[in-house]
Amino acid sequence: MPAAARVQADTFFSPGEWQALTARSSWKGIALVAHCWLVTGAAMAVGVIWPLSIPLMVVIIGNRQLGLFILMHDAAHGLLHVNRAVNDRLALWFCGHELNIYRPYHLQHHRFVQQSEDPDLVLSAPFPITPGSLRRKIIRDLSGQTFVKQRFGGLLKKLKTRASGEAAWPLIAAELRQQRIFLISNGVGLVLFSAAGLWWAWVLMWLLPMATWLPLVSRLRNIAEHALIEQNGTDPLRHARTTHANLLERLFIAPYWVNYHCEHHMFTQIPCWNLPRAHRLLAARGFTADMEVQAGYATVLRLASAR
Repeated sequence: MPAAARVQADTFFSPGEWQALTARSSWKGIALVAHCWLVTGAAMAVGVIWPLSIPLMVVIIGNRQLGLFILMHDAAHGLLHVNRAVNDRLALWFCGHELNIYRPYHLQHHRFVQQSEDPDLVLSAPFPITPGSLRRKIIRDLSGQTFVKQRFGGLLKKLKTRASGEAAWPLIAAELRQQRIFLISNGVGLVLFSAAGLWWAWVLMWLLPMATWLPLVSRLRNIAEHALIEQNGTDPLRHARTTHANLLERLFIAPYWVNYHCEHHMFTQIPCWNLPRAHRLLAARGFTADMEVQAGYATVLRLASAR
């Protein structure tokens, strides 16, 4: 099937505007990565000093963990730094070691967005769902079931379906090798925090957010971006959704302008920090009336669970 339809930038922006919108930066991406880690560190410090604040810190840190993924996403497009080598190293070292695996997968998503060959279509195709189904998904996310399935589901499936008499250890060893960076990095973190007498802080304010709030906000992000979008549609202004996000939504659900997803799909060369400006220009010229834009995440969830 042919790739998804594309837009021409000069239909929407002047040459000067386009040059400014697509300009890479030698410091903004670094600053955003530093910001993400500083917010995480500050939240953990607050939780250590005032343990009663830990539930709130779990939400804030889980959203920053999503933020690291969002910044790795920008790096997959080569947008995080003006130098491609620095762009990739910044993502690999500080945002997620999965960059080299994620990049070809994600670029295929962009090439065939909402078409039959889109590898992410499975995430949006089931919607709308019933309110009960949405509640069950949220419960699985917040209880850690989604995390276990995503991180260790391959191992569990192999162990359940292995041939009779086959030793389990080779399967376990293979899965551990696949998960080695995740296990080593978190093991090192646990050791370092334990040396400071704060092992519980690592468990409660890094692993717990990763196992609970991160899967939930990742699901909300996927729903907001592509759920209820026409499959095999031909209008490039309606291949993804932009969701307006207020201050609380940006703090708890949508970091680093991830909510401007329609603009991102229309213009993949624009770094995340310029997406709000692109949206304002498009709105001023009346183009957003033809785009898929919703007022907030609550609105999107109501639409997605309206079956």
